[in-house]
Amino acid sequence: MKFTDGYWLMRPGVHPIYPVEVLDVATGPGRLTAYAPGQHIRDRGDLLKGPMVTVELAAPMADVVKVTVTHFAGAAERGPRFEIAEDEGAAAAAVVRCDADFAELTSGALTARIDRRTRSWGLDFLAEGRELTRSGFKAMAVIDTDEGRHFVREQLDLQVDHFVYGLGERFGPLVKNGQVVDIWNADGGTASEQAYKNVPFFLTNAGYGVFVDHPGHVSFEVASEAVSRVQFSVEGQSMEYYFIYGPTPKDILRKYTALTGRAPRVPAWSYGLWLTTSFTTSYDEDTVTSFIEGMAERDLPLSVFHFDTFWMREYHWCDFEWDPRTFPDPRGMLARLKERGLRICVWINPYVGQRSKLFEEGKARGYLLRRPNGDVWQWDHWQPGCAIVDFTNPEARQWWTDKLDALLDMGVDCFKSDFGERIPAEDVAWYDGSDPERMHNYYTYLFNETVFELLRKRRGEGEAVVFARSATVGGQRFPVHWSGDCESTFAAMGENLRGGLSLGMSGFGYWSHDIGGFEGTPDAGIFKRWIAFGLLSSHSRLHGSGSYRVPWLFDEESVDVLRSFTRLKMRLMPYLLRAAGQAQNEGVPIMRAMVLEFPGDPACTHLERQYMLGDDLLVAPVFSRDGEVSYYVPEGTWTHLLTGRTVEGPRWVTERHGFDSIPLLVRPGAVVPFGAVDDRPEYDYASGVTLRVYRPVEGAEVVTEIPAADGTVARIFSTTRRDGMITVEASPGGPWRVLLAGVRDVRSVRGGTARADEQGVLVEAQEATVTIELGDRT
Repeated sequence: MKFTDGYWLMRPGVHPIYPVEVLDVATGPGRLTAYAPGQHIRDRGDLLKGPMVTVELAAPMADVVKVTVTHFAGAAERGPRFEIAEDEGAAAAAVVRCDADFAELTSGALTARIDRRTRSWGLDFLAEGRELTRSGFKAMAVIDTDEGRHFVREQLDLQVDHFVYGLGERFGPLVKNGQVVDIWNADGGTASEQAYKNVPFFLTNAGYGVFVDHPGHVSFEVASEAVSRVQFSVEGQSMEYYFIYGPTPKDILRKYTALTGRAPRVPAWSYGLWLTTSFTTSYDEDTVTSFIEGMAERDLPLSVFHFDTFWMREYHWCDFEWDPRTFPDPRGMLARLKERGLRICVWINPYVGQRSKLFEEGKARGYLLRRPNGDVWQWDHWQPGCAIVDFTNPEARQWWTDKLDALLDMGVDCFKSDFGERIPAEDVAWYDGSDPERMHNYYTYLFNETVFELLRKRRGEGEAVVFARSATVGGQRFPVHWSGDCESTFAAMGENLRGGLSLGMSGFGYWSHDIGGFEGTPDAGIFKRWIAFGLLSSHSRLHGSGSYRVPWLFDEESVDVLRSFTRLKMRLMPYLLRAAGQAQNEGVPIMRAMVLEFPGDPACTHLERQYMLGDDLLVAPVFSRDGEVSYYVPEGTWTHLLTGRTVEGPRWVTERHGFDSIPLLVRPGAVVPFGAVDDRPEYDYASGVTLRVYRPVEGAEVVTEIPAADGTVARIFSTTRRDGMITVEASPGGPWRVLLAGVRDVRSVRGGTARADEQGVLVEAQEATVTIELGDRT
């Protein structure tokens, strides 16, 4: 929200109050409170009037300072509130200093300092001997309007080389400088400024991030009102924000997700290919069976089949009952599908149409959202007479999950938890008394938590997975999320990638999208290009709106492309699960913006058409039919995974790729584990694994952990290069191999046998340690 009229004036009807100096400071363990009047205190007469701004600093965890800005403190506490995991020991470890010059709180390496030497308000954030940013002259404010509204605003300085990322899954430019971002969930597709997943958290390349702890509407002006500042504001009399020191973007994500939660492990089968009925298409069991048999006949690995909306009868969404006209024997059908080795997903949402039998039941029991006068809140968008399940009522949550539980008993494995964005923010009364404005975004947290926790309870730790569209802070704890409704165009491919990278910079570890696009039908060229992008994402789903997405309906080459990239992903499972472990343990996403992996390379600052998949794979999707693609290669000798060709960075590269290819480069010095199985995502990843070694650095040691499907470590390898010798040591286990990429000349091999490979030298290990002496031409 903009409050100013240029640099000098405020907009009509807007009346700001700025803290102008420090009157007094109170301190306590891990806490500092400054009392800052809105006018200079010249004599005692000035002490007889307000206003005054209270600024409280606290240490919720090391390297984090919580800032609370308050005008009037008498407002009643109304939920909901985000679940924040503060470290109780951080306050005791924090250092509070207050003298005539400064009042400051130090948490870990981060210091928040209030300068008392001048009659001018300023809050500085410092770390490692440097200033990160500051809230200076007329930055912090409490604001009244002629309409009787009240706001709290903060502004932090942005230097010329400071850039802002995150704020949820946003489909515009990855760098948020110059943008107006409203944290307000909306069902707006992927082609607008609206977003399904709004997160009031951003990080910068300047060593810090900011999380505004408000579940309702937060307005961000990112160098878009005061162009040298990032501004955030909320309506009310108080605002809390967490200032998080990195120093690197990955460090910021680690600390933010330590506060708000991290992604759990999801089942290995979920990384396989998902195929759906699509949205409004006509289908029955014969249709579904024909798709599945068609995939098998064409040797296309398939892991999950998803039934979208019309598995239920029209106008009965949601009653969780199969349409008897098209699925007369759902239990038998699911059993037949599962005999083929498939997992089953069905579509759900938290809305109840008036024709659903759950409407009267929920109305009678008080389980549906009501208006203040006691009427059920309804409208005709989506379903006639649509109502909303009130998840603030524990009994309503149990009633609703009992319906899902029956589907799990029938053979369903997971749910696509769609919608959850169109939640009214006024004229409603939640069961627990929550504030409607604060519940608008937060509702999706309760919705997806309800579904995910049921699956975790029934399936066990690490076996729960949803396919969710909406989210807010903490939603990363209930994966997986997909991007939502997009068009079937190359432009939409780009929108989706920007959205996924932005979401990853907001604390979410997994992400997916509709291969081929959702609205409309892609031509074969778009579909094939999107396949490569989709299979090199954390999760991969073929889905559309009014048309099917089985590849043979496009052309035969689509079948070949899908087979090739699906099998590639299956062999990459040991690598992908290792990257997933970082999402689970550190909050670092599987798909990463280049700036997240290379924060010191200024060329990566704005890159949004390529990404890192885990630590070591660079992916540059092709956004053209003719296959021409330009991408940036950071410093070092990178290797094309598919061909073995090398590229020397740093530089920009322009190439032309066929539909069966994509720029997929391996980082210099990487060791990438390839599994021995390519037709399913669940297997023994350590048995028969091939370590692809890419030009290790002299003296470096690379430790490669091969995961098991249950998240434990199945096997560990250590790769070193010293004095022209590459040595690989393996912990006990089955057969394994080493591929020395780009190597053509070896003098000797101890512990195995070597043979030439199209990409280098392949060594079959015969002992626990393999030592390879490189030749002169290597």
